[in-house]
Amino acid sequence: MILLQAQPEQSMMPMLLMMGGMFVIMYFFMIRPQMKKAKEAKKFQDGVSVGDKIVTVGGIHGKVVEVDETTVVIGLDQGRMRIEKAALSVDRTVSEGQQK
Repeated sequence: MILLQAQPEQSMMPMLLMMGGMFVIMYFFMIRPQMKKAKEAKKFQDGVSVGDKIVTVGGIHGKVVEVDETTVVIGLDQGRMRIEKAALSVDRTVSEGQQK
């Protein structure tokens, strides 16, 4: 004779806690550092001034000759080039300054 017994209801709380914990971990290890890096890049791009040595995301080295609202003009070995401020690389420019 086989008796069927009712299964006890399982709580959703442990699964919700685990999902919440995973979100918190993702926030602190992925989202927050990216937001911090983006904020530093924006601060650097807004703070560029004439005479600064910079490196673009494409690897072009130059010296800032003129600064506009959204663009900068950089002097190269042979001529000048107008680029968007968003194309300035924070990482490479900082490392350039530390090597000297």
